Amino acid sequence: MIALSLAEIAGIVGGQPYDVPDGSAGVTGPVVIDSREVRQGSLFAAFAGERVDGHDYAQRAAEAGAVAVLAARPVGVPAIVVDDVVAALGALARAVVERLGTTVVALTGSAGKTSTKDLIAQILERKAPTVWTPGSLNNEIGLPLTALRATAETRHLVLEMGARGIGHIHYLADLTPPRIGLVLNVGSAHIGEFGSREAIAQAKGELVEVLPEDGAAILNADDPLVRAMASRTKARVVLFGEAPDADVRGENVRLTDDGRPAFALHTPTGCSDVTLRLYGEHHVSNALAAAAVAHELGMSVTEIADALSGAGTLSRWRMEVTERPDGVTVVNDAYNANPESMKAALRALAAMGKARRADGGRTWAVLGQMAELGDASLAEHDAVGRLAVRLNVSKLVAVGGREASWLQLGAYNEGSWGEESVHVSDAQAAVDLLRSELRPGDVVLVKASRSVGLEKVALALLETTEGEVAVR
Repeated sequence: MIALSLAEIAGIVGGQPYDVPDGSAGVTGPVVIDSREVRQGSLFAAFAGERVDGHDYAQRAAEAGAVAVLAARPVGVPAIVVDDVVAALGALARAVVERLGTTVVALTGSAGKTSTKDLIAQILERKAPTVWTPGSLNNEIGLPLTALRATAETRHLVLEMGARGIGHIHYLADLTPPRIGLVLNVGSAHIGEFGSREAIAQAKGELVEVLPEDGAAILNADDPLVRAMASRTKARVVLFGEAPDADVRGENVRLTDDGRPAFALHTPTGCSDVTLRLYGEHHVSNALAAAAVAHELGMSVTEIADALSGAGTLSRWRMEVTERPDGVTVVNDAYNANPESMKAALRALAAMGKARRADGGRTWAVLGQMAELGDASLAEHDAVGRLAVRLNVSKLVAVGGREASWLQLGAYNEGSWGEESVHVSDAQAAVDLLRSELRPGDVVLVKASRSVGLEKVALALLETTEGEVAVR
C-alpha cells in the first residue's frame, strides 16, 4: 500500500486512535486480516468471525511488526477504533485508489470470473505493473484488501466482483470506481438466493451502471441478458463473443487433440491466431473477454494473442490438469461448481478423453453437490447426470447425499446402467474406488461446490503416486 500515517488513516476512516504514541507513524506494509501474514509496517484489520475473533490476535500482530490494528474496540496495542471495520476497510481502499489514479478494471458474471481475471492479469502485466484479485477474494473484505495492495507503480487494478444479492456489486464498485466494467454471463449460480436469472442480471448489471462516460462496458454478445445491459450504461459499449457483430470476436473455434481451445482472434485493429494452454471450449469466451479488456487498454492484437497463448492458471483447483507417472490424468476443478461450469467441465473432460479412447483410456467424472440452487436443484443435478451420459463419459462417480443421488439418477434415466455410474457416500469412498480401478490413460475430473470439499479426492489421487507429477 502507499505509505499513510496513522493520523491520515484515522481521518479517512473516521476512527479514534487508541494507544498510538505517534500519529505520524506510517503504514508502509500490507493491510492484512490474518496475523500470520503481518509484515513490518503492516496494518492489521481485526474482524470478529463466527469461529475466530481477530481482536484476540492484536498483540501477536503487533509483535510481528504491525504498526497498528484497525479494530472495533481497544485492544491494548496501537489501534484505530471504528464502529464498523468492514466499512472502514472499504473507505481506506477508496481513498488509496483515488490517490493513485490507477485504471480499475472490474469484472463480474455467474461463471468464469476467476479464470477470466487471471487471464486479464497475465495479459496486462506484460504492458505495465498490475495488481489483481488473488483467488476468489471478491467480496466486501477481499476486494478492498486487493485494492490496498496497489502502489504508486501500479497501472492496472483488476478486481473480481461477486454478488449475493441486489446492491452488492454497486457497493463494491463504489469502493473502487472502475473505468472498465466487464460482464461475462448470467447463469444459474446463486439462483436459490436471487430467485431468477433476471434478478441475477439485475444485480450483475449494477457494474455497468456506475461506469463513467469515458469508460467502457465490455459485454458478452452471446448472452442475451448481458447484451441487454448496454441500455443501462452511459459508457461506450464493447461487445465480445462469437457473434458476427462482436467488436472482439473469435472465429474458427476448435479444440486441439488434447482438449485445448484454438481460434482466430479478431479485433478492430487486426487478427491473430490463439491456442490456449487452458482446457475446455468454455475458456474461449473468457479469453475473448480478456482480449477485449486488453484491446481497450491499447494492446495490439499480436501482443494480446501472444499473451493469451502463454497464459496459464493462477488460481488453484480450477481445471488443474496433472499427469501422474503412471499415465493417469487428474483434473482438479473442485474449487466451486454451478450448472454452467459443471457442464463446461464435462465437455472439457469428453474432449480430453477422445485421444485416449483409442488406447483404452477412460474418462471419469467424480461429481458432487452444486449448492445454492434452491428449487432448481433437483432438475439441475438431474441434467448434469444426463449430460455425462450424452457425452459418453465412461464412469460417473456421484459423491455425497441427496444431490449426488439426483446426479446418479439422471445418468440412470438417460441410459447409464451396470457399472457406468455409481453413488458413493463421501470423498474417502470415492478415493477408495478410484484407487482400485484407475488404469494408465484414464482421465479423472473432480468437481463440486466448494462446501463439499472434493479437492480431497484429487489431492489424494496425486499423493499416492511415486515420483514427480507434471502440471500442464
